Amino acid sequence: MKPPPPLSVYHLRGAQPLEYSSRGVRERALACVAFDNSVAQAELAAIPLVQVNTAVLGSDEAPLELWCAEGKVSSGEFESGQYRYNNELLFGHVTLAESDFIAVKSESAESIPPLQQATNSAFRAIFNLLDQLGYPHMLRIWNYFPAINVESYELERYRQFNVGRQQAFVACGRSLTEDIPAACALGTAGGALVIYFIALRGKPLAIENPRQVSAYHYPADYGPSEPTFSRASLAQINGQEVLFISGTASIIGYRSVHIGDVLAQTKETLANIKAVVKEANKVATKNEYGLNSLSYKVYLRRPQDFEVVRNMLQEVVGSDVQATYLEADICRQDLLVEIEAIAGIPFETL
Repeated sequence: MKPPPPLSVYHLRGAQPLEYSSRGVRERALACVAFDNSVAQAELAAIPLVQVNTAVLGSDEAPLELWCAEGKVSSGEFESGQYRYNNELLFGHVTLAESDFIAVKSESAESIPPLQQATNSAFRAIFNLLDQLGYPHMLRIWNYFPAINVESYELERYRQFNVGRQQAFVACGRSLTEDIPAACALGTAGGALVIYFIALRGKPLAIENPRQVSAYHYPADYGPSEPTFSRASLAQINGQEVLFISGTASIIGYRSVHIGDVLAQTKETLANIKAVVKEANKVATKNEYGLNSLSYKVYLRRPQDFEVVRNMLQEVVGSDVQATYLEADICRQDLLVEIEAIAGIPFETL
């Protein structure tokens, strides 16, 4: 039997969680990511569960992503989360309730919002964990929290998140412009700040998009702290080449385009993904990537846009495109769709 790859993902659609134990994946499981709050921790026993409160579109069954490593993994807990790891990589997650933080006054007498504090605390805990265990390189981070476009404490919540994240990067000695991970930040239907991530011992390559200004170089019009992420990350994990493309939207340069037109925004988003793929192919050593070699996760602000976006994705990529569709708020109020993608990682449905 062919040995499992260093990193893989199983989609569980309606399967009883215990069914996959016979497939030899339980001992390799890093975590289960559940959308639509559809699974209880008790059903997964010791496997860490990440709950993301986003409604699933176009399916009666909420997909579960079971992330698996190569060989047996070890487990641990840190101050605000859980992790599992082997010799090559670490998969961790943090869930923090904003209610655990209260607005405090900064040295300038301005209130520091609870979301900013929670974000800062989460990322500091993550970086401290990685430094202690020797996984210095972040490959991919997913960030979810409610009311992302709402203004509070005189600042939009997404911008509060960016301030807290950047403060943690600086406090932990992390670069703001080099070797930064692929990432996304989406608004959920409610609940806590949820962050999950993959870190490596080996160093990934950060990839940018020539059609866009790097997020960490956005002008001050987009907030007091720039978003800290790369457009994509390419890495080698024990011989397996993987590509993670960050949440991508209808942005040219640093400005949103095609305001109010979800079809045009979807086309532009796919054009940006195509540009990132082209850049990745310049440095990839094992694979030649194309839009049809990617697995997609599509976030829609408006559920009624599902068929339009799905049809466009199938038209551009192919009718057999592998995609999951979720209802979520995008980080800019004028954006209707965001798409992330992965290549080089086997996805199998159990």
